[in-house]
Amino acid sequence: MKHSPRRIGIFCKPSPVENQVLLKKLVQWLRDKDLSVILDTNAAKLIGENSTNSVSEMAEKSDIVVVLGGDGTLLKLTHNVHKFNTPILAVNLGNLGFLTDVPRSGLFDALEKVLAVNCKIENRMLLEACLFRNGEKIADYHVLNDLVINKGALARIVDLEVRVDGQYMTSYRGDGLIVATPTGSTAYSLSAGGPIIHPSIHNLIINPICPCALTNRPIIIPDDSEIDINLATEKEDVRLTFDGQESCQIQRGDILKIKKAKTTLQLIRASEKNYYQILREKLNWGSATEPESS
Repeated sequence: MKHSPRRIGIFCKPSPVENQVLLKKLVQWLRDKDLSVILDTNAAKLIGENSTNSVSEMAEKSDIVVVLGGDGTLLKLTHNVHKFNTPILAVNLGNLGFLTDVPRSGLFDALEKVLAVNCKIENRMLLEACLFRNGEKIADYHVLNDLVINKGALARIVDLEVRVDGQYMTSYRGDGLIVATPTGSTAYSLSAGGPIIHPSIHNLIINPICPCALTNRPIIIPDDSEIDINLATEKEDVRLTFDGQESCQIQRGDILKIKKAKTTLQLIRASEKNYYQILREKLNWGSATEPESS
């Protein structure tokens, strides 16, 4: 970020009511500094104001966007913001907060740093996913964490054929498959036994969910790879989920094409915590404090 932002967009998770109180306080704090506040329709309603902006329009008009919520709130916003290259300051009003590392109590201190251009911007890799049926594209999405193919409640085994750069890699039989970014390596993929990858390393993780063959293990592939996944299962309830936010049903013969997106998500880092401190705190690794230097 080269210049102090003047137009501040805000996206807010509507509940609990404490979020609305913080939103109102934030809007007044920004206006007291003669900054322009841009709200989408839903955020404006939370504080009794009116706005005609969609989320995308709010992001396009803003120099930065402040997200009040949790990691899920940020993931929900990704699809609307990335195309405008608008940096995001993510404030954790939820629970875990891997991505939203600014605590509620640290919001205004973090904003002071941003306004003074005393912060860093991380470019987080995104995945572009397109689903094809009978040669026609029926869905496309940009994801920050992962894409997940998994069976429904009554399905038995999912059969998936995977090709990388046009070359057959393997077939998976099991509960499903995760394709994750380094950012998503600490999400569902980690729970499924995948590796943790530093977000500055751009690559892709292919991670089977409860595979029938125990030799099927997670694999890391280069970020310039293109992945094709073909559903070979007949008459089963199988779903494709984008970042845990949106989903669609997939059928036998459908082809999912995944590659690194041309755009990134810009995350503002105003916290003093480094990535390893965040891992220690969120994953309860040993002591949360650093040992003294010898």
